[in-house]
Amino acid sequence: MAWPHLEDDFPGKMDAVRWAFCEAIRHLHKDEVVEVLCSTEEIRADLHKKLDRAGIRSNVRSHLCTYQRTWLRDSAPTLTRVGESNQWTKWRFNAWALYDDFGPDQGVPDFIAKISETPITTALRPDNGQPLVLEGGAFDVNGEGSILVTEQCLLSDTQVRNPSLTRAGYEEAFAQYLGAPNTIWLSGGCEGDDTHGHIDDIARFVTPTTIVVASANEGDREQYESSRENIARLRAAKDSQGRSFEIVELPYPSPICCDGNRLPASYLNFYIGNSVVLVPTFNDEKDRIALGILGDLMPDRKVVGINCVDWVIGLGSIHCSTQQEFR
Repeated sequence: MAWPHLEDDFPGKMDAVRWAFCEAIRHLHKDEVVEVLCSTEEIRADLHKKLDRAGIRSNVRSHLCTYQRTWLRDSAPTLTRVGESNQWTKWRFNAWALYDDFGPDQGVPDFIAKISETPITTALRPDNGQPLVLEGGAFDVNGEGSILVTEQCLLSDTQVRNPSLTRAGYEEAFAQYLGAPNTIWLSGGCEGDDTHGHIDDIARFVTPTTIVVASANEGDREQYESSRENIARLRAAKDSQGRSFEIVELPYPSPICCDGNRLPASYLNFYIGNSVVLVPTFNDEKDRIALGILGDLMPDRKVVGINCVDWVIGLGSIHCSTQQEFR
């Protein structure tokens, strides 16, 4: 994780968001090591002050690192297994082809590779050999050859990551770098998502054969049709062995807005840890429904809700702010 420090990302809510981060760490540190990047010594001191007040005194390591945003799912590398060894894969990060202040974030992958003492390789476009622009929130894999992505994120003419790269080119890259030759293309993402269609707000694997998908009701006119299209595509999809998936619908919370803009509030932005699943909640009556569904689907882990009403003001939540490392 990376301790938040840009006031513009969480205007008027920075301290509340940091406490939400601390709450996530409180649950995670019991059964896994949490590595936290800090941009300055002052930021690092704030982290440790809050950890101490929360009684968190083990399994957390802080590191001084230059970065802009806290969304390590996207700026950090992706860990993969090559034979019997781990390897980081570095994607080129360009702030979702939307913002221009991403320079410091481009050094995050090599920094993480260094502190984890793990080799890193750069993913290249299969068509021209240039670094491949991609974010961890843009895909979800089942570990058995299948990957979920959206056309809105990777193939539209808005926020273009890799100009001229085709559907087939992306699929070749997924097979090469993620061991996923079976690509399942969904339509679009959720409303309010400044990434323009990341998968981690709309569909996730919870087992190799089970996919949870965000389902909007008819009253949610902004994303009802898109969610029905995504559900239909998933029900028609097959895994790498030609088998159908179990598809489970998860409701969206009621719309949350800030300054007149809808925020990308979604229960799908959960993080699966070693012993817990951290699920964003929004003080909504559907919170308990989402937690119940996910609890039934992952009975081997404790499903915990983390209040993300302030966190999502930054246009992301728990999955966006984490990047797992396995050892």
